[in-house]
Amino acid sequence: MADKADIAGDYIEQSLELALANQRNQTRATSTDPHCEECGAEIPAKRREALPGCPTCVDCQVLLEVRTRNYR
Repeated sequence: MADKADIAGDYIEQSLELALANQRNQTRATSTDPHCEECGAEIPAKRREALPGCPTCVDCQVLLEVRTRNYR
């Protein structure tokens, strides 16, 4: 029989899996344009293969993530 800590752990794990799945689906649903939405540079084919539908190049993605962290 599972105790409350086990049940809570299972709930957290399921919630994280669902959030990650939703994030993956949103990423794939974005632009299929091979050019970065931020700077217009071509997104390398390997990045587009690894992250289908990714809207930004690596440099712009890093800048976006830094800005997001600074606003939290």
